[in-house]
Amino acid sequence: MTTRTQPAEPLVIPPGTALPGRARPAAPRRREGPAKLTGTALYTDDIVVPGAWFGATVRSTDAHARFVALDLDPSFDWSKVVVVTAADIPGENIVNAIQADQPILVPVGGEIQHHAEPLALLAAGDRSTLREARRRIRAQTEPLPPVFDPDVSEHVFASYRIEAGDVEAALAAADVVLVGEYRVGHQEQLYIENNAMIAAPTEGGGVTVTGSLQCPYYLHSALKRGLGLTDAAARVVQAETGGGFGGKEEFPSVIGLHAALLARKAQRPVRMIYDRHEDIAATTKRHPAIVRHRTGVTGDGRLVAQDIEVVMDGGAYCTLTPVVLSRGALHAGGPYRCPNVRIRARATRTNTPPNGAFRGFGAPQTEFAAETHLNRIAEQLAISPLDIRRRNVYRPGDTTPTGQVLRSSVAAEEVLERAAEAAEFTRLRERTATARGQRAGSGASATEPGAGSALRTELERVATGIGLALAWHGAGFTGSGEVKLASVASLELTADGRIRILTAATEMGQGTKTIFPQLVGEALGVPEPDVEVAPQDTAFVPDSGPTVASRTAMVVGGLLVHAATRLRETVEAASGGSFADTHIDYARAHGATRIDQRFEPYPGGTPFDDSTYTGDAYPAFGWAACVARVDVDLDTGEVHVIDVVAADDVGRVIHPVLAEGQVEGGTLQAVGYATIEEIKLRDGRYLNDRLATYIIPTALDAPRISTILVEAPFEGAPHGAKGVGELPMDVGAPAVVAAIADATGVWVGDLPASPERILAGLSGRPELAPLRPGASEPAR
Repeated sequence: MTTRTQPAEPLVIPPGTALPGRARPAAPRRREGPAKLTGTALYTDDIVVPGAWFGATVRSTDAHARFVALDLDPSFDWSKVVVVTAADIPGENIVNAIQADQPILVPVGGEIQHHAEPLALLAAGDRSTLREARRRIRAQTEPLPPVFDPDVSEHVFASYRIEAGDVEAALAAADVVLVGEYRVGHQEQLYIENNAMIAAPTEGGGVTVTGSLQCPYYLHSALKRGLGLTDAAARVVQAETGGGFGGKEEFPSVIGLHAALLARKAQRPVRMIYDRHEDIAATTKRHPAIVRHRTGVTGDGRLVAQDIEVVMDGGAYCTLTPVVLSRGALHAGGPYRCPNVRIRARATRTNTPPNGAFRGFGAPQTEFAAETHLNRIAEQLAISPLDIRRRNVYRPGDTTPTGQVLRSSVAAEEVLERAAEAAEFTRLRERTATARGQRAGSGASATEPGAGSALRTELERVATGIGLALAWHGAGFTGSGEVKLASVASLELTADGRIRILTAATEMGQGTKTIFPQLVGEALGVPEPDVEVAPQDTAFVPDSGPTVASRTAMVVGGLLVHAATRLRETVEAASGGSFADTHIDYARAHGATRIDQRFEPYPGGTPFDDSTYTGDAYPAFGWAACVARVDVDLDTGEVHVIDVVAADDVGRVIHPVLAEGQVEGGTLQAVGYATIEEIKLRDGRYLNDRLATYIIPTALDAPRISTILVEAPFEGAPHGAKGVGELPMDVGAPAVVAAIADATGVWVGDLPASPERILAGLSGRPELAPLRPGASEPAR
């Protein structure tokens, strides 16, 4: 294992620095960086399409209702407007997803299942006419009783059960059994660019949709199903995309279908560009979850039994809920040995907007609960949070609850020790314990300013704490998912000797277009600038699977390395020289050569059984540890995250600067999840659906983040890389909550750990806390 470390005091290591045992060339500049910096990059709203109309969505204002009729004001000139209803859909009125339950538009006579659900579409030649048309259309509805509590909902989207050993017997024999319930709410992706699509009709009844998205072939499949199109008639092109975080995985199928329907009826291009209010109000969020733990341990802190229940709120429609729940369930026990485990997980319907993909994909919810629960166990046993992890952490040869033997690329212990050492966890925790004891001895109340000593200083009203958490994250799709995807990545040597990558893997700020040429150039023995990347256009690139699940570098990057190896062997066998010296002459003599590399299962392991949830759940796991330090104002409950040390094992670091950026970005998103990000609902409607009211960390809130990149290469991939994008999201929130508990003595089991929740804990008055996360206020 090799490690690149940025410890507590900044240590500048140039990107080209060689790691032990392996030389590494200097990391190249981001491919798309100059265009973004100079403003020449074209995001969807920047694209000029002559003659394009503007599109809009008519949405429900009910959480649950019967759609009775759509009334068009007869005094308005509707000849200037195109109106699309469910009756205009030429194919199936279904948004293509795991289950066929979500309509593209609710038909008259159908049921509205959530606030902001699409009922009709409008398009006009100018924005003022479009605004007026929206004012002149009204939906008649009959209210139906809504369900907002996922715990009582009887409509189950998915359920899973994972069992190993005899949980009840082990709990009965345990020295200590601790029970806990943890709740997390919605989280908004808040990508910098809103959802946006431009659709244009093509000859023969086809349509081309260009837009901001993560997964071109998801939308391609949705267009085929919803519009009844062939492969060739449906075309999807990714524009420059300003962030996704999962929020542009499945939802673009909705807005893309809407734009396409309007364009086909108007017989002209139509722009569907959401503003921020509509984007927050109508799009998918992170799934709220309730996680209950009953855990048995020995007196010295060794896990003997875990009984875990997970309930996720899927919202009104299934979307990607089964796979989000699956990943959450598989990670629910945390990265620890335990011989007796029972995990029961279900996801249910509520009459709230559908939830979907978000960085971490179910794991942040369940790992927050697992880590917080383990920290509480350590406290009850008077064991250091670091020591209890040392006693239970997965090591090579251990077996997970699904029966997967962890044979290689297991770096849980490494990241744990690296993070603890760099953060000086043991020393600083002893110091905070001393300070907490001094406050307790002073007789001052944490909730009464001025209580106790009259000389109480400003500093005495602020408590500092330090917290630790550890996580694991499966790289790639769960179980047999990658086999079912059958992804293809292609590499082409053109007739004039250019080298071109063809994949559907998208760039959305994470560095896809930079690392792919790196990998291919290295495999071919040519400079990285000599390798081109074809646009993500379904008319030209193969389906290499979605850009999600920490799979892009590992899976698609691995396919490209295999393709490059095959291309190099072909050229060198024919020419007798090196690829770098002969590929241009080879191309001129033989014409274009294209290598299509299809995914094949990784060697070794036990195939995953989707019916029993046993076997190898993932080909490899990434491992992360996080140490957070916070200041808590004991009068107001406000939390300031001072600094974070994040250690992440990513297999092989391809581009150090980009990898560190992913760790820093994921860590900051996790800090927001832990402290301030919260969607509030009333009668199933999001209340804070604007940037002014949905608060995320700004530069002023960002802690100092020190990154440690640990390399435990995955042997199944030719380049050794695993994922990095989601891993930091799993571990930051429990570390922050542990630090708050270290500072105050109060455990906050609901996210975010808001001032109200902290003060309720400090005062011993739980009634002062706000609604539980994900709960909806009744209508007023």
